[in-house]
Amino acid sequence: MNWDDLRIFLAVARAQRLSRAAATLEMDATTVSRRLRKLETTLALRLFEHAPTGHMLTEDGQRLLDQVERMEAEALDIAGTQPNGMGLAGTLRVSASEGFGTRIIAPRLQGFTSRFPNIQIDLIASSGFLSPSRREVDVAVMLARPRAGPLVASKLTDYALGLYATRAYLAAAPPLRQPADLLGHRMTGYVGDQIYAPELRYLAEIDRRLAPQVRSTSINAQAEMIAGGHVCGILPCFIGDAMPGLERLLRDTIDIQRSFWLVVPRDLRGLPRIDRFLGWLVEEMQPLRHAMHGTSQTPAAPSRRVLPRSIPGDSEST
Repeated sequence: MNWDDLRIFLAVARAQRLSRAAATLEMDATTVSRRLRKLETTLALRLFEHAPTGHMLTEDGQRLLDQVERMEAEALDIAGTQPNGMGLAGTLRVSASEGFGTRIIAPRLQGFTSRFPNIQIDLIASSGFLSPSRREVDVAVMLARPRAGPLVASKLTDYALGLYATRAYLAAAPPLRQPADLLGHRMTGYVGDQIYAPELRYLAEIDRRLAPQVRSTSINAQAEMIAGGHVCGILPCFIGDAMPGLERLLRDTIDIQRSFWLVVPRDLRGLPRIDRFLGWLVEEMQPLRHAMHGTSQTPAAPSRRVLPRSIPGDSEST
């Protein structure tokens, strides 16, 4: 096996069509196809599936792409140059909590995908996390720093949670002057035996006697129930402040603090598509600082800044 064969593989993985790859390489498409078959024979692996949309990487092909991109990145670092956005390709699986994934990442993701159109993003935004330790995911935004595992972690941002309700709810409910008054109110919250992270057990921080009457595993569902005017509840401020009609209550006495952590398998750091995504997300969070801390009413509009290659403050779990 030689670098020329890997260079051809890289071009096809990024272009996803033999004709486009051949034009980039200034080679005949038949020659490109023959060299790919030779590489697959040498490695005893099937690297591509032939689909209507073109040549799609198999799992073995994706693993080889990770290795070849790392080789390319190191070579470009030696040469003092970096690949442009069109040069990066592959799949990037991102796991995030439902609220952060749907309210923060999803509305801004076009800023990344327009810069890197050949990177396929799988955004897993749900009540729970895929495990970076088991390589179920390439990047995870988690509620706590992992204590063990072959992982690299960096704090992305702190954020605040507060008590929210509508004016209609407050008009029909008993007076609410202090946290203890919540015992006489209808609240929404998580389903107790379905809570996937201890950081979500924040009602006990207010009063251990509190028990929500209407529960859901979904923070978005809880937000909609509060907006419906029949219950009050705790929401991240980046959700509650952005929803018309919701008011934050008892701001001086109910101010819950949490953090989001960026977590990546150690052996994936240094891959260009991973580092570019991490840098993009860190940059996107900078103008959202006030919204995350509950000191402004609405999150800032998605930005279109130049993307750095890495994130500051990495620390490793062992």
